Amino acid sequence: MRSALLASTLLLAPLAGQAQTDPSDWEAVLQAADGQTVYWHAWGGSTTTNDFISWAGDRVAEDYGVTVEHVKLTDTADAVTRVLSEREAGQDEDGAVDLIWINGANFASMKEQDLLFGPWAEQLPSWEYVDTEGKTVQTDFTVPTEGYEAPWAMAQVVFMYDSADMEPQPSMEAIADWAAANPGRFTYPQPPDFLGTTFLKQALIGLVEDPAVLQQPVSESDYEAVTAPLWAYLEELTPNLWRQGRAYPQTGPRQLQLMNDDEIDLAISFSPNEASTAIANFQLPESVRTFVLEDGTIGNASFLAIPYNSGSKEGAMVLANFLMSPEAQLRAQDPEVLGYGTVLDTDALPEEQARAFETLPLGIATLSPSELGQVLDEPHPSWATALNEDWQERYGTN
Repeated sequence: MRSALLASTLLLAPLAGQAQTDPSDWEAVLQAADGQTVYWHAWGGSTTTNDFISWAGDRVAEDYGVTVEHVKLTDTADAVTRVLSEREAGQDEDGAVDLIWINGANFASMKEQDLLFGPWAEQLPSWEYVDTEGKTVQTDFTVPTEGYEAPWAMAQVVFMYDSADMEPQPSMEAIADWAAANPGRFTYPQPPDFLGTTFLKQALIGLVEDPAVLQQPVSESDYEAVTAPLWAYLEELTPNLWRQGRAYPQTGPRQLQLMNDDEIDLAISFSPNEASTAIANFQLPESVRTFVLEDGTIGNASFLAIPYNSGSKEGAMVLANFLMSPEAQLRAQDPEVLGYGTVLDTDALPEEQARAFETLPLGIATLSPSELGQVLDEPHPSWATALNEDWQERYGTN
């Protein structure tokens, strides 16, 4: 409620020297954005990502007169701290941060502390084609976005498999059955590695009677009862893993190396394009392909948020809107550019734009957006912590 009240106040009470434009009045937003400079605080650790951001900046400068300055981050929390420090110093106008590439705990923290402008995201023109049914674009690690974030890229769990040795499996139970018939040919990174934890979460979602319980903190559930099917599943699966579950790859890249060395036939990834990229780089056999489970796999979106004290809110909205546009989404999905998953429902696009997505070469092992199927919500972050600790007690190795 406090966030909603603050957002209303921000929309109704202009900051000195800056127009505060109703996001639904797009022509007025465009007019106010012309000439603004947007300081986009975003991860700067990837040359390809930096190049894409530079391209997007050139495009919005050309079409809308908005200048984009990429402030390269190594830790998103640095931008959050900057905004919080400005508020504590009374700098409620024209702050240093206009747009943040943000996710999860950082978004939750800013939202809780009323550090965000909004709601705005669902009033942008490009929102028309965002896939709100099949993708997790309205929650951020269980926290409702409520229009305070705009999604611009998707990640989703896929399973990489060697098609020379096996077929896609429809469920977690089927994976266990396959492992029993093919002992030693599957493994997953050792938790608390991100991918290892993701495997535990994916298994739990597929096995729990009511997955909705995972959207609440662990403290609000009967943890032992909820997770009992997972531990029973792992008791059956573990002896059939690579090295009988007595050792695990420490990272995702090590997992790929095992597959490339023909020690395993099945591995987990959080990047639908990873297998294609690895094949192109001679890190995986050409026979590797990917599949998703019939009932869906975990996914999450990369989001954009505007701090409450940005002096270029309109320009930030213009940039966010462009990043959700079919043009930008198509370019981001190109594996030679970024290879990110799209946040759009490509089936709902106009025919020519839909065809562009359908005909985009995604790579030999990459599923199309429609083939990726249902995207499942991430559990509440507390589940990852609890599962990691429990797994370490049961299966942790030296």
